[in-house]
Amino acid sequence: MVQVCLNGPRGAADGAMVPLTPEAMAESAARAVAAGATDVHVHPKTPCGRDSLSPRVLAPTLEAIRARVSVPVGVTTGAWAEPDPAARLARIREWTVLPDHASVNWHEEGAEDVATALIERGVGVEAGVWSGTDGAARFARSPLGPRVSRVLAEVTDTSPDTAEASAHALLADLGRAFGRPVLLHGEDGGAWPVLRLAGRLGLPTRIGLEDTLLLPDGERALSNAQLVAEGLSQYGGARR
Repeated sequence: MVQVCLNGPRGAADGAMVPLTPEAMAESAARAVAAGATDVHVHPKTPCGRDSLSPRVLAPTLEAIRARVSVPVGVTTGAWAEPDPAARLARIREWTVLPDHASVNWHEEGAEDVATALIERGVGVEAGVWSGTDGAARFARSPLGPRVSRVLAEVTDTSPDTAEASAHALLADLGRAFGRPVLLHGEDGGAWPVLRLAGRLGLPTRIGLEDTLLLPDGERALSNAQLVAEGLSQYGGARR
């Protein structure tokens, strides 16, 4: 499985190739799926480009993407989109169109309440466990661990020289992860080394403009589709 992460918290300053409107996200998702992505992760945006959990922002984004692709589509519940945990819960309970799954960063305040609300609404939970946080320890103690759809093991070490070692350490911290599938990915300078490691280990992974703006050779990526195509090549090459 290779998930495409379309935009993340990036904005217009990161380049015109980052999709910010529902229509642009849908077009980018369609091209990425045609390139081989089997799952979509997206950050719905307000007209000014800010991540939002509002149902008025989420619904048109999901509807536009689903009109173009048939693969699962997930969204963020990151605290930066709604810092107050109670307000975050209220937003999720107001959703009129539901994603297939949503990521919940386990180190964030209120993570288990958010995950519970999603599960109650029939939305799959991707447990985001970041290196450099206490997310792995919190997840290991969580009664919700066996109920999440998968674990997103996110390596926050952006050094291409040390990201792989950080990934090994994160996987060790996760241990058996309640037997849930683990999707391993990195970001910025660590994105490609960690993707190749995922390939060698046979783990699901992700790639896209949220995680990196650059191709492995350092050239600027032109699209999510280009990143997915290169990611599949790197992933498959690492497995051989």
